[in-house]
Amino acid sequence: MQPTALICLPFAGAGASFFKKWQKDAPEGIRITAVQLPGREERFLDDPITDASAAVEEAWDRITAELETAARAVVFGHSLGAVLAYELAHLIADRGPVPLERLVVSGSAGPWKPRANRATGLSDEEFLTRVRGFAGYAHDAMQNPEMLELLLPVLRADVEMHENYRPSTDTPLKTPITALRGTDDELVDAAQTAQWAAVTTAAFTTAELPGGHMYLTDHGPGVLRLIAAELDDAPDLGATPR
Repeated sequence: MQPTALICLPFAGAGASFFKKWQKDAPEGIRITAVQLPGREERFLDDPITDASAAVEEAWDRITAELETAARAVVFGHSLGAVLAYELAHLIADRGPVPLERLVVSGSAGPWKPRANRATGLSDEEFLTRVRGFAGYAHDAMQNPEMLELLLPVLRADVEMHENYRPSTDTPLKTPITALRGTDDELVDAAQTAQWAAVTTAAFTTAELPGGHMYLTDHGPGVLRLIAAELDDAPDLGATPR
């Protein structure tokens, strides 16, 4: 039996390895397909992309082979990854080659709401302070000067991509959407999460998991259980529905 391809789009500064490790906790029948954007991990020599449409087209080229061996697709993205997931969901819905079963967005206001607080163009110190404030979280690599030197250009490109993002279409998806947030997220509140309801003509649900904006760094298994429950139309096992 062919698996469900769970395509994961990264948050700002993240690489595909963050999601690849989810495979060990994935329910049977779900195959993690983690999108690796340029400039990170094994692609560190590639120039980072600052345009969301270009990033999604490049991701599409890289995942089509994975889709061809799947029964259906689910797209997941957190924060920056949420708007990239929305754009990729449109491509899959329009081009196939498998049914788009669900879009799962996390830690993000609706795609038509521009980012009000910006970090693009600030000095390195101001930029990092602003980004830490956004996320309420700092990756260990940001404490290491050598790692930070490698990470900073990617993080700047991702933040610029997110802050300048505008949706490529105003046509709603015909696919169910689940919108997630951390219960203590100070960057994205419940009302902003609910804005995703306007993006689909199909079913819309929201759920919360414990933690702040970067709750998924500690709750990957909970996210996976929730997605599996949504696919099976079964009771949720790891979040508080709203």
